[in-house]
Amino acid sequence: MNEILEKWDDFQKKEKQKQKEISKIQVSHKKANAPTKEEKLLAKNKSLDYKIQKENSKKINPMELYLRRYGTIDKDKILQEENERKKFQNREYLVQMKCEATIDLHGLRYQEALERLTTFVNDCHRRGLKKILIIHGKGIHTKGSDPVLGKLVKSFIETNKFLGLSGHPKNKSEGSTGATWVILKYKD
Repeated sequence: MNEILEKWDDFQKKEKQKQKEISKIQVSHKKANAPTKEEKLLAKNKSLDYKIQKENSKKINPMELYLRRYGTIDKDKILQEENERKKFQNREYLVQMKCEATIDLHGLRYQEALERLTTFVNDCHRRGLKKILIIHGKGIHTKGSDPVLGKLVKSFIETNKFLGLSGHPKNKSEGSTGATWVILKYKD
């Protein structure tokens, strides 16, 4: 029986020795010739350094460099915009200017005319128009003493924050006293 036990011990020792030899040999699960983490990092740094050196070695025109940094100023455009602003501040120019939009309130009742006029003025202001024409009629068909829509338009112009200077067209073809032109106001 001793013999069997000794053989068993020898067998166990040989197995342990084989396990030690196998553990010394490390098997990698990576693909063959795959770069390690260190190699990847080194390659990345080299490529970044190469790109930086390549960019720095390029020669650039000093004028182009200045324009990239500070941009350009179009003095002609600034002057033209300033002249436009001055032109629209000139009262005579605005009075002579043609109306850019027109609304006709003929045949409308007071409340309906007020609603349409409010919508029209807000829309014109949003669109950036300078001068509008409101046709309200002379009140020939109005029963009573005073025309209804003429008073409505006058009070509306006085109370609306977007409306400024107003007047009647001089030509009969444009409506004379049956129409009112109005200059819209904008904050600068």
